[in-house]
Amino acid sequence: MLQIRLRDYGVLYFDVGDARRQPPVDTTWQQIYFCLRTGYYNEARDVACHPLTEWINTGGMVSAETAATASEECEKLLRISDRVGQAAYDKKRLLLYAMISGSRRLVERLLRDLSALFTTIEDFLWFKLSAIREFPLRGSSAILSESSVPYSLEDLQAYLNKFAASYYTKNGKDPLVYPYILLLSVQFLPAILYLSKEAGDEGYNIDATHIAIVLADHGVLKEGTGAGSKFGVMDAYAEASSMIQQYGSSYLYLGDLSMALEYYAQAAAAVGGGRLSWTGRANADQQRQRSLMLKQLLMELLLRDGGICFLLGSRGSGEEGELTRFILDVKTRQQFLLEAARQCLEAGIYDKSIEILKRIGAFSMALDTINKCLSDSICALSRGRLDGESQTAGLVHSGNEILETYKYSPEISPQERESVMEQQTVLRQLEAILSIYKLARAGHYLDALREVAKLPFLPLDP
Repeated sequence: MLQIRLRDYGVLYFDVGDARRQPPVDTTWQQIYFCLRTGYYNEARDVACHPLTEWINTGGMVSAETAATASEECEKLLRISDRVGQAAYDKKRLLLYAMISGSRRLVERLLRDLSALFTTIEDFLWFKLSAIREFPLRGSSAILSESSVPYSLEDLQAYLNKFAASYYTKNGKDPLVYPYILLLSVQFLPAILYLSKEAGDEGYNIDATHIAIVLADHGVLKEGTGAGSKFGVMDAYAEASSMIQQYGSSYLYLGDLSMALEYYAQAAAAVGGGRLSWTGRANADQQRQRSLMLKQLLMELLLRDGGICFLLGSRGSGEEGELTRFILDVKTRQQFLLEAARQCLEAGIYDKSIEILKRIGAFSMALDTINKCLSDSICALSRGRLDGESQTAGLVHSGNEILETYKYSPEISPQERESVMEQQTVLRQLEAILSIYKLARAGHYLDALREVAKLPFLPLDP
């Protein structure tokens, strides 16, 4: 029988499992300690196996019974802590028992009476983090006494937030200490927001962006807004998404569409459930949010210089470009591009609108846009605008190019075919009017009159 005489406990019988034997105290920690001290490492591992299994099975916590025992031991050590010549390791035992117990009162007492134990803020934080218990005071933990009320994450966050950022950074001398503390105390959103706004040569916004991507991708931002935060769950993801989008737009202004697209895709995923959105396992509302933002950002890319070739490829409606990565369904892609063409038209970006319409096979709509622009250009030319002639030449060329593409298009509906023929007639009439104007301007009035007589819509027959 292995027995050890330990101060304050008397003789401990390590191999006796009967709790009714005196002294009735759990000797697990003492057994591990003495086994390690004497080189019995396998025996120490065997003794630790049961509490380790308990720790894993209870989600990183000991059972309520073990916590209560640790609390009692901590109370006992505190009562004798003022004894002269007390061994230094007793203070470490105090910390150990306080962490195991998770008692808010014991944690706060140690911080008050033995503050010199923590020489760095990291030691202080890790101690407080290890004391956190995230379970309600009912059910399996109901046997905890009132003195063992658990220390919660909200308690830690509220305590840390009493002090301004300048307190932790020493007025800016150590700028990363504050976000480090926020991350350790699971205040993820405040941490990345602080990093994104922190000025300096280091450029912490790049770190903030990539941390935001990781946190949003794993769906943990909803738990990291911080105690007393004004942000809701969706607000947190919207903030992270906005930060990622803003960083991506910096590449857009540099003309790097490929990098901008990757960050834009991550920004959309942030509001759509993170990595779940990539596999279609996010809920319906998240999928809708992601789809709306992604289409908005893809539209922004499409309207940039080189955006059409980048997203749609050298030809076709996106099969060869990047667009097919994000919008797989052909009909959805067609609707997206139709909306893009409409927005281009409203913004006066006629060349992009025409190109997009041509890519998706909406030839009659493209010709209609060309004809309206050609009519306006002929009017501008007649009023003496210097750029009118080059505009008209380019529009006529675009119209003829669309008609040539239309000839070899395999799938044309009867309605589309009829509309194309109508627009072709209008194009030829506008070409004739342009030719008449040029002849008249050159002084060839007789030739101009002959061309006028050929116009079918003029009532010249007697």
